[in-house]
Amino acid sequence: MLTELRIKNFAIIESLSLPLERGFNVLSGETGAGKSIIVGALSLLLGERASADLIRTGADRATVEGVFDITDRKEIASLLDERGIDADEPLVVLKREVAASGRTRAWVNGSTVSATLLAEIGKHLVNLHGQHEAQMLLDAESQRRILDAFAGAADVAAQTHAAYDDLAAVRRDIADLRRRKAEAERRADYLRHVAKEIEEARLVEGEDTRLEEEARRLENAEELRALASGIASAIDGDDEAVLTILGGVERQLSTIQRIDPTLARLQEIYDAAYYNLEALARELEEYESSIDLDPARLDEVRARRDLLFRLTKKYGATLAEVVETGRRTREELDLVDSAGLDLRQLEAREREAKARLDERAAALTEMRRAAAERLGASVDQVLPDLGMPDGHFSVRLSPNAEISLYGAEEIEFRVSLNVGHEERPLSRVASGGELSRVMLALKTILARLDHVPTLVFDEVDAGIGGRVGLMVGETMRRVAAHHQVFAITHLPQIAARAHHHILVAKGARGGVTTADVTVLTGPDRVSEVARMLGGDPESDVSRAHARELLESAAAPELAAAGLAGNGARAQRPARRKR
Repeated sequence: MLTELRIKNFAIIESLSLPLERGFNVLSGETGAGKSIIVGALSLLLGERASADLIRTGADRATVEGVFDITDRKEIASLLDERGIDADEPLVVLKREVAASGRTRAWVNGSTVSATLLAEIGKHLVNLHGQHEAQMLLDAESQRRILDAFAGAADVAAQTHAAYDDLAAVRRDIADLRRRKAEAERRADYLRHVAKEIEEARLVEGEDTRLEEEARRLENAEELRALASGIASAIDGDDEAVLTILGGVERQLSTIQRIDPTLARLQEIYDAAYYNLEALARELEEYESSIDLDPARLDEVRARRDLLFRLTKKYGATLAEVVETGRRTREELDLVDSAGLDLRQLEAREREAKARLDERAAALTEMRRAAAERLGASVDQVLPDLGMPDGHFSVRLSPNAEISLYGAEEIEFRVSLNVGHEERPLSRVASGGELSRVMLALKTILARLDHVPTLVFDEVDAGIGGRVGLMVGETMRRVAAHHQVFAITHLPQIAARAHHHILVAKGARGGVTTADVTVLTGPDRVSEVARMLGGDPESDVSRAHARELLESAAAPELAAAGLAGNGARAQRPARRKR
C-alpha cells in the first residue's frame, strides 16, 4: 500500500508530505485548494508524461516520491528482482524528477530506471480511477478487457491473439506467392527469352576484362613484335649492341681492380647488370615469338565483346549484374512450376492455423459467455447500494462474421437504469454520475480479483449527492476491506465514511501560494464535514449533522466489534441540544 506521498515544487505545492493508512483514505478541501494537483503528482509518479510547466514558479526542478509497503505482496518483490532492483526491504520507493529543461529522471529504490519501467512497476502498485477512466468504460476495447479480466481469460485472449497473428501471417504468404506466381505466368515468355539468352552466353566472371586485354594485343600485334625485336637487338645484336659494348667495359673494370683491389664490389654490380640485360633480351625474344598475327582470333574476340556489351546494356551495368539477372529470372520461372507444391504446403499450414484459432476462440467465447452472466448478476447486486435500485446491467456478446484479433464476438455493456426502460448500450443511457457509479460497481467486483494493493478514485462523486453519495461511500468503505482506497471527494457523505480524513488547503510562503495537508481527527474532522455539508462549520446544527454522519459510518464496525453500547448511542441527543 501507499504509505506516504512526498511532493516538492510541483505546480503550486512547495513541499508536502501526504501520509496514508490502510483502509479508506479521503482527501477533501475547497475547490482549487490543490486536490487535483496531488492526483496529478501521483499520476506523474506512475509514469504519466512530464512537462517543465509542472515546476513551481521560481524552482529549477519538481520531484514526486512515493513510499509503498509491499510486505504482503511477494509478487511485486519478485517483479523488482527480475528487473535487477533491490527489494530486500518491505518498502519500495518510487521517485520521479522533472527539470526546468524538460528532462526527466526516475528511480526505484535508488536505482535509476526508465519512465517505461517506472510505469510498469507503478501499475502493479496503484490503480488510479478518474473521470477519464469512467469515460473509457464506453470504449469497446475497455469493455472487452474488463470482461476478460473478470473471466480470468487474459491468457486465453492472448493465445487467441497469437493464433490470429499466425493465421494472418500464413495468409499473407499465400497471397504473396499467388501474386508472384501470377506475375511470373504473365511474363513467362519474356522470362524464358531472358534466361535463354543469358544462359547460352555462358558468362565467366572477369571475362570482359580478359577479352579487352586480348583484343588490344591482337589489334597491335605488328607494333608489339617490332618493338620487342628492336629492343632485343639493341641489347644483344650486332657490334653496336649494349652487351658487346659492355664486354669492353669489363676489361677496363678488371684493370681498375688490379690497381685498387678495394673496388672488387664493382664487379658484382657489373655482373648483375650484364645478366639482367641478357635476361631482358631473352624475355623480349620469347614475347616476340608468342605474338600471333591472327585476324580470325581477333574477329572472335570482337564478336564476344559485342555480345557482352549487348547483355550489359539490357540486363545490368556489369557482367556480375547480368549473371544475377539470369539467376533471378530462372528463379522466377521455376516459381511457375514449383508454386503449386509450395501453395499446397502453405494451404495445409493455413488449415492448421485456422483450426488452432477456432479452438482458442471457442474456448474464449465459452469463458466470456459464462463470465458475462456472472458479471451481470454481480453488478445487479451492487447497483442498489449505489442508489440505482432498479438498475440492471448485462453484457451482450454479438458473434462476428469472422474471428478477429480479439475473438469471435464483439462485447457490449448494456444497462437499464430505470423501471420500464429496455436495455441499451451503456454509452447511450448513462449520465456522468451514473457512469461513475457503474464504473465503481465494476471496480468493486473486480477488486476481488485485482491484486493491485492501492485504488485511487478522483472525483468519483461527480453528478451524485444525498443518499446516493452515502451509499457510494459505504461501497468504497467495503472495498477498503481488501484494498487501500484513496478518494478525492467533495461529498460529506463519502468523506464521513473514510477511516482516515486528510484536508488540503491553500496557504502562502514567502508571498507565493502553496498547498498544505492536515490529517483530521476529532473536532477538526467534524468541522470539515460540517463545511462540506454547506452550512456554517461552527454552528451547532451543522456540527451535529456532521457528527451523525461520522458516527453512522463507524456504528456498523463498532457493533461488529461489540463496542456499540448505550453510551455511544446516547451521545447523539446530547450533541443535538447544543
